[in-house]
Formats: sequence, structure tokens, C-alpha cells
Amino acid sequence: MIMIKKAELLSPAGDWDSLIAAVNAGCDAVYLAGNAYGARAYAKNFSENELLNAIDYLHLLNKKIYLTINTLTKSQELETLPEFLAPFYKQGLDGVIVQDVGVLRLLKDKFPGLELHGSTQMTVTSPYGARLLKEFGLERIVPARELSVAELSAIKNCGIEVEAFIHGAMCYCYSGQCLMSSMIGGRSGNRGRCAGPCRLPYRAYNDRRLPDGREYILSLKDLCTINSLPELLSAGIDSLKIEGRMKSPEYVAFVTSLYRKYMDRYYNGHNTTVEKKDLDTLEKLFVRGNISEGYLHKRNGADMVTLIKPGYNGADDMLMNRLNEIYVKNPLCRTVKIRACISVGNRLQISVYDDEFYGESLGGIVETANTQPAVLENIKEKLNKLGGTYLKCEDIDVYLEDNCFVNVKELNECRRQAVSAYKEAVLKAYRR
Repeated sequence: MIMIKKAELLSPAGDWDSLIAAVNAGCDAVYLAGNAYGARAYAKNFSENELLNAIDYLHLLNKKIYLTINTLTKSQELETLPEFLAPFYKQGLDGVIVQDVGVLRLLKDKFPGLELHGSTQMTVTSPYGARLLKEFGLERIVPARELSVAELSAIKNCGIEVEAFIHGAMCYCYSGQCLMSSMIGGRSGNRGRCAGPCRLPYRAYNDRRLPDGREYILSLKDLCTINSLPELLSAGIDSLKIEGRMKSPEYVAFVTSLYRKYMDRYYNGHNTTVEKKDLDTLEKLFVRGNISEGYLHKRNGADMVTLIKPGYNGADDMLMNRLNEIYVKNPLCRTVKIRACISVGNRLQISVYDDEFYGESLGGIVETANTQPAVLENIKEKLNKLGGTYLKCEDIDVYLEDNCFVNVKELNECRRQAVSAYKEAVLKAYRR
């Protein structure tokens, strides 16, 4: 039986809630930024500690995490970049998305074994550019968004991974080549501070006004490729990327869950025709000025432009609350088992484990109870307190000898140490 390599579903995370939403909705990986070097300077982004925790959390769930260092950098910023990246590299960061060739060279030299991905802002539009960047050390290309399925497939045939945008905002200009924000807004999109001038109304050159309300001649409709998903998957695209680090957790949750649903249908050999209710919800709540398949099957066209003022329709509060309840409030956790052995004259022993990994902690010598011996149900209750660990227990096995005294504080500490030992066993393979 031939095993088909499944495409990665890659979701945006502008903050911790969006990361949780993406994971709960079924992503395989997330991309995010730290507090510098990212092309979305106005997203909340992640502090150093948050990012370190995010790396461990994603790895506990066997998912990947990519850091965006995808701005053009100044010379003095290159000098501080290694210090910025080092903690995440050591923690086990899976890859970095870069735009600047100088950054690419620096990271290749300083951080061996770290995957490097070429940002869409590198504007790779052909196999020639892809092959060159592969020689420079890139493992993956995020091509310009202006390519057809056939052109994406041609780049894939160069022997490099291809990560394609499948949903979200589209730029009027070629990916990574817009200087309009810098020229008239004083803020550079290539420095992570796009002012969004393409979302503003304009008059024609001859001063003739366009029909009222239809003056947004540079604002493109949102990209939505859900109907072309089977075509993209059969073309062998390695990673399907959702845009939206500035979007809400509810947006991330719904869009991720929708693509997860139809990707799974494709791989399971089921009908991939998109249900009308799914498309209606997407268009009503999470799309700016209707949708378009972008350049997947065409070059240009007036029907790709919104013309009307771009903006998202008012959200259905009931749906938004439901998405929040399902995808944001309760983080996905890794399932474990817990075993404890409590007998007089022996050390308290607690183990946390699954089919692959094992963590153990030993406490003090268990003594005979003078008055109230330990109760089994109380012990199990204490052992099951895993809040904040991103673990959940499916089975607790306790050997409790009669007439034992158990110090609750010591029991809790022993459990914490066993959890820590288990998590380190899982995460050890990722550390550098």
C-alpha cells in the first residue's frame, strides 16, 4: 500500500487565543511572530516567554511552529538577530520564514539544522527563483500569490517544498513588491507596518468620479480556495496556508475548521463538494467584500476587485460565542495515564506516561496514619489536578496500602515533578 504524504494545514496565530483556536480547529502547524522582525507589527504577537511556551505546547501535541522573521532588516538589526532567535532555536523551533536574503545567509550560518522557508514577499514566481533559493539553503518556498495551480506545481517539481496561501486577504500588488504604503503613508509594508492604502477610495485620473460607493478600485476580494482544494492537494502542495495574524480567534477557528473538514474528506475518499451552509457562513462573517479564487485559474480580472468599501459584515453574536466556547476557552490537551504507589515504609511514587513516554517522581517515606488514613478517591482527585499543564488524564491507577498517611502538599509536589519529568521526556527530542 502506497502511503500518501498529507499536506500540512498551516494557521495564523496573532496571539495566544488564536493559537489555541487554531489547534482546537485542527491545524497541523501555526506561524507567528515574536516582538520583533515580523511583518505584522500591529498584531499582538508573542513575548519571549509566550513563544517558548508556545513551542512546547505545540510539540506536546505533535504539531509544528514557524516563526516569521519576514521583514527587510537594517544592518544594526542583523547584529541583534542571533540573540533574539537563540532561545527559540534551543527550545526546538521548527522553522523560520524569511524575506531578506541577508537574514537567510545569517541564519544558515548561525543556526544549523533550523528549517528556513522563503516568504511570499520574496516574490518567487517560477522554478528558476525556486532553484536558486534552494541552492541558498531554503527547504520550503511560499510562492507569490499571483500564481496558477500549474505554476505552483512547476515549482514543486524543483524538489523543494511548496507552501501556498489558500485563504485570506490579497494584495493589489505583486506579493512583496508594494511600496505604496511607504510613499503615501510613511509606513512600509516590508517593515511590517502596511498602512493599507489599497483599501482606500480613489478617483480616476481625469477627475471623473466613479459611481458612489464603487470607488475602491485597488481593494481585492478575499482569497478563498475551498472549492479548489482537491486540485491543490492532488498537485502535491506541501502546506496550505491561511492568512490572518491580525484576525480574531473566532475567524482563525472557523476558517481552520472548514479547511480541515474538507481536507479530511479528500484524504478519506469522501465527497468534497462544499456545503452551502459552510460557504454562506464564511461569506457572511469572515470575508471582506465577497470572495475570489485569486489567480489559481486566471491572470487578472475586474471581478477580483471589491469596488465597494472593504469591510467585514457584522458578526452573528450567537455563532461567535459558540466558536469561542468550542475552540478558544478550552485548550486541546495531550492524553496521559497516571499511576501511584503508596505503601508504608516505602517512598511515595508517582508516574505519568503514555505508550511512548514516561516520567516518574519519588517523594518521602510513607508513614502509618495515626488517626485518619488516606482515602483512595481523595488521592485520585489530587492526582487528576492537571490544570495549566496541557495534559489530561484518561486513567488513574493507584495502589494504596491500608492505614497510610499521605501529606497532601507532598503528594501535589510529587505529581508536579512527575508531570514535569514526563513533559521533558516528550520534548527532549526537540531541544537543541
